Order: sequence, then C-alpha cells, then structure tokens
Amino acid sequence: MSAQKIIPPEERDLKNRISLRTTVVNSLTMAYRSLLLIRRTPQQLFDVTIQPILFTGMFAFLFGGAISGSVQGYLPIIIPGILATTALTASIATGVQLREDMDKGVFNRFKSMPIARIAPLMGPLLADLVRYAIATGLTFGIGYLLGFRWANSLAVLTAAILVIYAAWCVGWIFAFLGTVAPTTQVVSGISNAILFPLAFLSGAFVPTKTLPSWLQDFVNINPLTYIVSAVRQLLNQGTIGNDFWLSIVGSAAVVVIFVPLTLRFYMRKA
Repeated sequence: MSAQKIIPPEERDLKNRISLRTTVVNSLTMAYRSLLLIRRTPQQLFDVTIQPILFTGMFAFLFGGAISGSVQGYLPIIIPGILATTALTASIATGVQLREDMDKGVFNRFKSMPIARIAPLMGPLLADLVRYAIATGLTFGIGYLLGFRWANSLAVLTAAILVIYAAWCVGWIFAFLGTVAPTTQVVSGISNAILFPLAFLSGAFVPTKTLPSWLQDFVNINPLTYIVSAVRQLLNQGTIGNDFWLSIVGSAAVVVIFVPLTLRFYMRKA
C-alpha cells in the first residue's frame, strides 16, 4: 500500500481558492435560496408588509390630528419616518437568518460544499435588498392612497435608493451579531434593543422641535434622524441637503467598521 500524500497547507489553500466570478455566482445562488425560503414561509415578509401598512395607518389616524391638525398635514412627516424605520427594522432578519443557519446545521452543510466561503453570508444580505424594496414600495403605495403626494418622481427614486442603501449598510451590524451571538433569540433581543429606541427616539414620527430640550440632544445625534430628514427633504421639497450626504457617509462608515468585524468572526466558523 502506497503512503498517502500529505498536501502542504499552502497547496491546500491554493486548491480551495475560488475565483471572483465563482464567488459572485455562489452568492447570487445563496440569495436565490433566501428568496425561496421567503416564498415557502411568507411569514418572513410580515415585517416588510404588515408593519408599513399598520404603522402608516395607525400613526396617521391616531396622531395626525394631534400633531399636525389633520391626517393630510401629518403625512409629509410620517411617510418619510415610516420609510426609514421599516427598512431598518427589516434588516434585523439578516442576523437572525444567519444564526438560524448555524444553529440548524445548514451552515455545516455549506462548509462541506465546493462553494465560496463568503457566499452563505453574502446571499442573505443580497436577498434582503428585495425585502427592503418591498417595504419601501408598500409604504409609498399606502401613503399615496392616503393622499400623500411627493415633489417629483426623481425624488421618490432617490429617497428609495437612500433608504435601501442605509438599511443594507445597517444590516451588517446585525450580521455581525448573528456571527457572535449564541442563539437566534439573543440576536433578535439585542437587535430590537438597539433599533427600537433609535427608531422612536428620532425625528421619524414627530418634529424634533416639539420634544423636550434634553431629549432633543439625543435625537439630534441619532443617525436615524439624519436619514429621515434627508428623505423628508427629498419627498417634500425635491432637494438634496446636508442630511442626505451625512446619511451616505454615516452608512458607509457602518460598512467600514462592521464588514471586517463580521468577516473576521464569520471566517472562523466558515
């Protein structure tokens, strides 16, 4: 019997190296898998379908008269807020799905397949773009039915791209939590503890000038406030201001910080 050939680590890594094209194809395949999971379990779309409808109707009719004197007067305030908060809330699912794959053993199956190691991570992140687009489109639709009219079509497109972009960037925070948290319950709990205070302690639902001075200090440094303000200016005035660029730069900063952290912990398990 001939002795088994021992492959040096360097040679083994070379054989396992996968081209950029293959990595992209594998990531798109994993994204398609995530979309198939949504089709088979439509409950995964509740946060991007039920939430914008419920929040828009509830806030508009409950608080429209008290805050702006009428529902019509409140729509220019609440629609941009719902757009931003719904998309960002939907980004929590990124970390939850990643943790579920690890807990259920699906992740181990992926490790045994000849695919790019990064694909099971990038796939859900790419598929989430579809979820953010659904939430954004529904919010615009509900707002239009209630009587909200935006400045122009280009403003709508720009606002939608900004919201989807910001949500995708924030999704890396929750992807990081998915790689380090022990269970899906922990991922969900920490994510909600982070996001919901940011959502409600912002300028999303009420004008910031109506808040107590001590609360305004926090709201004015809340990143979500800048996103909401940028979307509000786009939809109501059709212009791009400083808040737009601050939102772009701030979201990019999240990616710069959390992508390396996520990849570092993810690769240890991949």
